[in-house]
Amino acid sequence: MSIDILKGLFEQHFHAPPDRVQPLQGQLGGSGRVITRLTAGSQSAIGILYDVREENVAFIEFSRHFRRHGLPVPEIYAEDLRHGAYLEQDLGDTTLFEFLVANRAGENIAPAVVDAYIKVVQTLPRFQVEAGRDLNYKVCYPRGSFDRQSIAWDLNYFKYYFLRLAGIAFNEQALENDFSRLTKFLLTAPRDYFLYRDYQSRNVMLRNGEPFFLDYQGGRKGALHYDIASLLYDAKADLPPALRQKLLDHYTDALRGMIGIERDAFMHHYYAFVYARIMQALGAYGFRGFYERKPHFLQSVPYAIKNLRWLLENATLPIPLPALTSAFQGIVASQKLLAQVAEGDRRGRPVADKPPQPAPTTDKLVARIFSFSFHRGGPPKDETGHGGGFVFDARSLPNPGREERFKMLTGKDAPVIDYLRQHKSVDEYLKNAEALVDASISNYQSRGFKSLTASFGCTGGQHRSVYLAEQLAKHLRAKDGVEVVLRHIELEKIGR
Repeated sequence: MSIDILKGLFEQHFHAPPDRVQPLQGQLGGSGRVITRLTAGSQSAIGILYDVREENVAFIEFSRHFRRHGLPVPEIYAEDLRHGAYLEQDLGDTTLFEFLVANRAGENIAPAVVDAYIKVVQTLPRFQVEAGRDLNYKVCYPRGSFDRQSIAWDLNYFKYYFLRLAGIAFNEQALENDFSRLTKFLLTAPRDYFLYRDYQSRNVMLRNGEPFFLDYQGGRKGALHYDIASLLYDAKADLPPALRQKLLDHYTDALRGMIGIERDAFMHHYYAFVYARIMQALGAYGFRGFYERKPHFLQSVPYAIKNLRWLLENATLPIPLPALTSAFQGIVASQKLLAQVAEGDRRGRPVADKPPQPAPTTDKLVARIFSFSFHRGGPPKDETGHGGGFVFDARSLPNPGREERFKMLTGKDAPVIDYLRQHKSVDEYLKNAEALVDASISNYQSRGFKSLTASFGCTGGQHRSVYLAEQLAKHLRAKDGVEVVLRHIELEKIGR
């Protein structure tokens, strides 16, 4: 993606070429976007380069919709979706988080910061209720609602990328039983509202003391509770409990004035959503920090642990979750986890264009299995230095992505799995791939080799390649002397 595309959009809108192009720190975050400020004299704009078209479409359409409702979001100046580029209003450099950090001493937070937070919580119902009524939810990505599947993705993200990598002990079946109970309970909350998804202090810009809002491209239909939980339990913001309560009161007052909801009814589900949001955030910290070796994400973990400790001591859920509670207690009590976080922060490893592969934990042969999109980047590069391996092209197989019922699902979802298993060609393809990989593994093991890569590609990297990679991983995990590392390149971009 070339910066020249953004320069062209800038000149198209302002009728003058930019005289300065400045990369912004935001591109080092978790989204993968390249964010640039372009200026010409007194004119400026923010340029975005990102290759996930669906997210770009959602952000642009949501932005225009919110502005029609008078909400403070950036104006979209120009777009080139074919090249994953768009130009938006420059809202300055001060986030709510930065304003908070600069104007606090421990738990003493300046009144101007509190006033800004009050404005932010009072604006939230306008997004959720007012603008949510006539929003086009068809453009939501990756799903149109915070439903059972969305919740499952978040909970498994927490389990596999935080609990596993942090070394927190848990009984998998008991934890799954609690996940099922928690999901069922969350889905009993009214869900006919706009769920912003990432309503937190780094996504609020302050300009002349007024808040402007960003990063709602992951929004979807859902319950009211999730977004206010995201803001008030935003880990590194570390809001004092008394301030969280004050802001929650302002929010529920604003909400009651709009839809007449009773506070007790709202609070019945609230802390369950707080836990759900914290688990999603911990999953993200684990994936970016422990797995991708980006240590600045680990800096949020101690604050999230502090929030968990407060919740365990002060919040009571209306449903029993013994295994999940035990896992939370294990997180809070784990000195090993805090040592891991401190060590990762101390090393301060630089952010790489592509994350390094986890080092083998045993003397076994490590089979690295990938799914990827030929359309969005192609096969992953070998990061081991060994070279070799297989790249399988699955584009000749029946494509679930062409059917509307499968568009929001992946090759890990049961309906897609059932669809692909019904086709003999898919079964034959998988057996042939397994046979080739099996032969190489036997040969490699006999020669003392320690690494083999197998990558499956399809058009979008969402259905066929994911299914085949999952099946090969399952097949190889049953073998002696083989350690499997599985990654889905496209699904990682959207946190699945």
